[in-house]
Amino acid sequence: MVGLGGRRHRRMWQFICGVCLVLIVASATFTVRQLLHGGLKADEPAGLLALPAGVIGLVAAILALRKPIEGNDAELARGWAQTLARQIETSEGEVRRQLLGADTQRINLAYTLRPSTERAATAPAAGRTFDGTDSLPAVLDYYKSTRPRRLLITGAAGAGKTVLALELMLTLIKNRADDDLVPVRIPLAQWDTTQPLETLLIQRLTDAYDWPSKLAAGLVRQGLVLPVLDGLDEMDPLRDDETPDPDAPRAHAVLEALNAYINGGLDAGPLVVTCRTAHYDALAPSAVLIDAAHVSIAPVDAEHAVTYLRTRARDTPRWQPLLDHLHGQPTGPLATVLSTPWRLCLAATVYHRTGDPAELLQHPTSVDLDQHLLARYIPAATTHTPNPLQYHPEAIHRWLHHLTHHLSGTTTGIPAIDITLHRVWPLAGPTRVRATDAALAAVAAVVVVIGATITQGVSTGTITAIALTVGAAAFFASSPSPGRLTSFRSGSGLAARLPVGLGVGLLTAVVTVIFAVYVAGAAAGGGHGSVSPMGLTTTLTIGLGTGIPVGLAAALTAGLTGEPTDVSSPRAIIRDDIVCGLAVGLGAGFTFALWVGLFTGFGFTRGLTTGFTFSLEYWLPVGLPAGLLYGLAYRMSAARRYGAFLLCSRGRLPFRLGVFLDWAVRTGLLRYSGTAYQFRHRELQQWLTQSPRGCRWCSS
Repeated sequence: MVGLGGRRHRRMWQFICGVCLVLIVASATFTVRQLLHGGLKADEPAGLLALPAGVIGLVAAILALRKPIEGNDAELARGWAQTLARQIETSEGEVRRQLLGADTQRINLAYTLRPSTERAATAPAAGRTFDGTDSLPAVLDYYKSTRPRRLLITGAAGAGKTVLALELMLTLIKNRADDDLVPVRIPLAQWDTTQPLETLLIQRLTDAYDWPSKLAAGLVRQGLVLPVLDGLDEMDPLRDDETPDPDAPRAHAVLEALNAYINGGLDAGPLVVTCRTAHYDALAPSAVLIDAAHVSIAPVDAEHAVTYLRTRARDTPRWQPLLDHLHGQPTGPLATVLSTPWRLCLAATVYHRTGDPAELLQHPTSVDLDQHLLARYIPAATTHTPNPLQYHPEAIHRWLHHLTHHLSGTTTGIPAIDITLHRVWPLAGPTRVRATDAALAAVAAVVVVIGATITQGVSTGTITAIALTVGAAAFFASSPSPGRLTSFRSGSGLAARLPVGLGVGLLTAVVTVIFAVYVAGAAAGGGHGSVSPMGLTTTLTIGLGTGIPVGLAAALTAGLTGEPTDVSSPRAIIRDDIVCGLAVGLGAGFTFALWVGLFTGFGFTRGLTTGFTFSLEYWLPVGLPAGLLYGLAYRMSAARRYGAFLLCSRGRLPFRLGVFLDWAVRTGLLRYSGTAYQFRHRELQQWLTQSPRGCRWCSS
């Protein structure tokens, strides 16, 4: 974006702004003095013209100064990128910890560069996750050595593709310079392939990290976001024989878009993509990612598997028969099946405290071993984690299985992966939830209206009409959008923006008072009249009645549109919607009561004090409930719809669903992904979808 063209022009507008402020102050002083001492006369045009000229000049100067100077967009974007990097480091660091089984032990995955007959990037022949060497660089050095910086990571199911991508992201952020790109991980299944990649990036920053769309667009436009696109294999459903579809239309569309992605100039845009090997091989040669280094994650060999299990074991003697078997038969069936980080972590979790790991010797095939471990995973995870609400493993399994129905009901045929609280309501039956939502809104409207009109004598028919209107609005609300409190989640965000908003309100009040005095003085005698003290009181009231609401609105707007101050949690969506609804509703009700009370007071008594008395004693008991009704009906629809969903899901889900899901994250069954929950691993989600009942006889 081109700004004003240079700092010299900006200083000129600052000078104009200062001159206009002096002009306004001088005009105000002159006008008030003349009105109090005989009125404005026709031969004093300066007093009549200085004020509007000053106001117009001030507005023009402020609008001009709000435009960024040349190069200033890049400076602002670098500051935003630092904030985003901190968010990514916090959220993705937690995801990595959850994928590692809430443990510090990592498997140093190895990967090799696959040859390509298509146009490919130059890159080292092989690498590892961390602790690199000259011949096997760590993933950060490997990526920085790739030209162009486009990396495709493939591997078998559970091979550690996401873990490797997370390791790259976190090391990039740890070693990040001011101008370096910020890696942002995006589940590819969320991409509407009719939209460009830039739209997907903006949407991810908005949904997962609570960035206002304008700031998110600025980050993307400045080329400061590195797309880390996770799960190309999740774009299209499998064929009837459970094999990847070579004609997968959405995956083909993604590869076409990525091949055309350019990040400035003629260079191919940097990116990272993950995909299962079988799915990517099925797409080739008709669709490939060009200008990229294609690396394939190697299976975990028996030596590293034994080392990992030994470091995770609490009592090595219990594990020794299994470790001896893997050491003695490093290429045997069981060692081959246990060659993925996912199955190794699963085994370490299931037999962490109790049970006999030698049972695995009886399950040498991947399908048999997965069924054995997954059936015991929920009971084991529940045993290893503090459980203050005493969730039972069978109930946990039943609740999680029920949630998979929400993820399965997609139009693409591919199960979704994000559980977002304000979007999960169709799971309980769309019509049923809508009807419950309408009933809740109508009942709340009746309570509010009756509470506000005890002494007003509103008829039953009026109350019924209001309840039906509010209920209908709630029923037909298609997809409620939650309110946002981007910068108000922390006290520092509110403290930093409230004085600015109140300053804007004070300036608005002063300008309004001065302009009202000017108009009243000019109209009082055609240039020869004067304004009485009562008239000045009236104009003061107009100024206060305008300035206070404008100031509060400015503070709230600053909080809603500023860069986020922390990482939003999934449950914060519902909380923010409630707070936004209350704040906007009560604020609107207070403003209504203030205006009506002041002007009613002037109309009958011509007094400022009585006007405020009217506001507080008569109109405030009406205005606040009316504002609350507005907030309930139109500003907290997402929270209200979520409450209706919980009522309709009694017996199928815990009523404190958010509390349970947070506990499931700590347990390792789920993980956070921005403002959504996800199952820890795709295999776990698939197994729960196919298994309505848990393992009743598994104790660990």
